[in-house]
Amino acid sequence: MATFLCFLFFSSVALSLVLVSVTAESLERDFLRHKKEKLTHFRVYWHDILDGKDPTSVSIMNPPKNYTGATGFGLTRMIDNPLTLSPELSSKMVGRAQGFYAAASKEEVGLLMAMNFAILDGKYSGSTITLFGRNSVLDKVREMPVIGGSGLFRFARGYVQARTHVFDINTGNAVVEYNCYVLHY
Repeated sequence: MATFLCFLFFSSVALSLVLVSVTAESLERDFLRHKKEKLTHFRVYWHDILDGKDPTSVSIMNPPKNYTGATGFGLTRMIDNPLTLSPELSSKMVGRAQGFYAAASKEEVGLLMAMNFAILDGKYSGSTITLFGRNSVLDKVREMPVIGGSGLFRFARGYVQARTHVFDINTGNAVVEYNCYVLHY
């Protein structure tokens, strides 16, 4: 009898979980059906600061000491970089780029970028877009996918184009212009 009651209880729990999942999916479909998709374009400047007393990009993993490649393969940096409206760091900060990038190519300077643009100002304050992709930093223009978002950018998809505005060979500091094209509801 105890085995039968246990079976009945777990069957009920499993059925409840299936029903909750189906209900959540149908609610999501209903939400999307009634919303019109919008395209938002905005430009920000990403400040990668490696030097000074308050860097925004810190090394969390270095290549092995015996690795002699010129691409920095294996180097990984955690970032909390300011996003500003113009190339000057003193311009209005509208968000932060938080995540990491890693040298993922042995053949060229190619980075794996994984970061959230956390918007802190304006209409989209409190929202994020998530970027994840390859960045061939020596190319004039690089394109990376937007794979999601939160807040007003929920269900986001799209892409960004990155252009290096300034790179200081001595410090490693960089300012990169990001043009973001984001479809969202």
